[in-house]
Amino acid sequence: MAGEDRSPGTAPRAAAPDETPDLYGAYPRLTPKQIRFLSGHGTRRPVAAGEVLIREGDRGGDFYVILGGSVAITEYYGTPDERLLRLHGQGRFLGELGLLQGQVAFYTAHAREAGEVLVIPVDRLRVLVARDPVLGNLVLRAYLGRRTLLVGAGAGFRILGSRYSPDTRRLREFAARNWLPHRWIDLETDAEAEALLRRFSVAPEDTPIVIWREEQVLRNPGNAELARLIGLSTPAAGGDDHDLLIVGSGPAGIAAAVYGSSDGLATTLVDAFATGGQAGTSSLIENYLGFPSGISGSELAERGVLQARKFGARVRIPAEATSLEPDGGHYRVTFADGTEALGRTVVLATGAHYRRLDVPGIDRLEGTNVFYAATVYEARQCGADPVAVVGGGNSAGQASLFLAERVPRVHLLIRGPSLGAGMSRYLADQIERHPRVNVALDTEVREVRGDDTLRSVVVEHIRTKERRALDACSLFVFIGAKPCTDWLSDALALDDEGFVLTGAEAEARAAPGVWESQSRGCLRLETSLPGVFAAGDVRSGSVKRVASAAGEGAMAVHHVHDHLGHTTAGLPGPGDDLPAPSGRSAAPGGDPHASATDAHPLHMTGGEGR
Repeated sequence: MAGEDRSPGTAPRAAAPDETPDLYGAYPRLTPKQIRFLSGHGTRRPVAAGEVLIREGDRGGDFYVILGGSVAITEYYGTPDERLLRLHGQGRFLGELGLLQGQVAFYTAHAREAGEVLVIPVDRLRVLVARDPVLGNLVLRAYLGRRTLLVGAGAGFRILGSRYSPDTRRLREFAARNWLPHRWIDLETDAEAEALLRRFSVAPEDTPIVIWREEQVLRNPGNAELARLIGLSTPAAGGDDHDLLIVGSGPAGIAAAVYGSSDGLATTLVDAFATGGQAGTSSLIENYLGFPSGISGSELAERGVLQARKFGARVRIPAEATSLEPDGGHYRVTFADGTEALGRTVVLATGAHYRRLDVPGIDRLEGTNVFYAATVYEARQCGADPVAVVGGGNSAGQASLFLAERVPRVHLLIRGPSLGAGMSRYLADQIERHPRVNVALDTEVREVRGDDTLRSVVVEHIRTKERRALDACSLFVFIGAKPCTDWLSDALALDDEGFVLTGAEAEARAAPGVWESQSRGCLRLETSLPGVFAAGDVRSGSVKRVASAAGEGAMAVHHVHDHLGHTTAGLPGPGDDLPAPSGRSAAPGGDPHASATDAHPLHMTGGEGR
């Protein structure tokens, strides 16, 4: 404010009248003390009206704090379709989740008027927020909130395709599971679909297409091609030698990445599709220590991945592992795209997926109205029609409650005689009280009906054999667990259901001579291959809970150190301490497992997803 007596680098006392309100903590204003702290690690410079600070489509960039003037956040900047998303004034900072993850920018930030900014390189920012938990929590919460708002606003790239196309569903699910801002344009019903097809000279039969920045069109791209466009993951680096290679990025894999990288191990985390595993498909996880109001599976995964990246872990998505074999004292993992990675140790955390419901009529509806997850993405496709949920565990219960807030009726179909037999009591109580959830016990699905879309579900009472048809536009399936181990069947010992054997059972099933050459026995989470460990749902005998999986991920890293023959005590710790405006800093020494969770608000704590 002109004429205000205020020391340099402090925040204003009041917001500009047209500034975007601070929604859900997504647009906080830094305190004068925080700005002074950041000023010691950045550069102040003037900006001219109209100057672009962040350009849509650019990767990387800097962290900006607005010291004077205001900055507009727009989409399609400089085109007839330009749209104002946000407006920020003095004391606020720019950026969102993609800045910390190395993704491209999904918007343009430009000065609406002349002013001044503080510029801090993003690598320096990561160090600063790691040293000050208060500042780190402020930035993280803001960036998570901004990503949520960007996704909700339909910013980012556009997917144009038919609702009946499996490839359209694949692209939409990949974008949704990886929390990428995008908007779907329905080929059959959206008014702008035809105009876009004409503009880009695309025939309807050549859809789906991905439109990026009004100038780049990808025709039915693979997931890897879309990931490269957005900068979703670290590019593959052939020939790298990893201390720890983690296959699978559910809670167990992410926890292993956090603890491995924080211990100083060269760590890489890979996943075939998206981070989070089955937990990532949960709309709200309520029963885990530290989150009294609950947390979504996707946010849980994002927090964990950010923390792993902070400690130096590399993340590669999508990367589908196809084989595992010993190679000169290391293990070689080959991926579907032909690339390879070498690891001194490997943690298998590929998890399990829900079993397919095998009933007449389901083949033609899978990919359109039959789902194996219940997130905002799936809920948007239900409209205002009833839905059916199959399953008696926590995932089915969470899905029923989530969907009941968005559709008029949810039919929860449970094969067993009791709602609480396989479900946490808190969920069962909520379901029993919910007026829009109808529970059918002793019930199985016998048929689904519908041509292009689901119309009804035929169910049968197990004891009376009575059949009836329930109106439903979508079917959500949460039954059984099939381990993701097809690629491991010839590599190591599995149990009769395909889960990975560990410990004494694995040692007993190992090839002759394997363990005789070792100076120790098989560790509790170790497979029939020395130095290869299994954690989480993929492991035979594991407790299928998020907390248990995360704990096993941490325990696997302890076994990794045992196998490598050294402890974490002599490993290099974090860099020199930096004074923090909160007066607190992360512990640079001591127990590395404690510092990994206590030093920064990105720590991986989540919910009992199953």
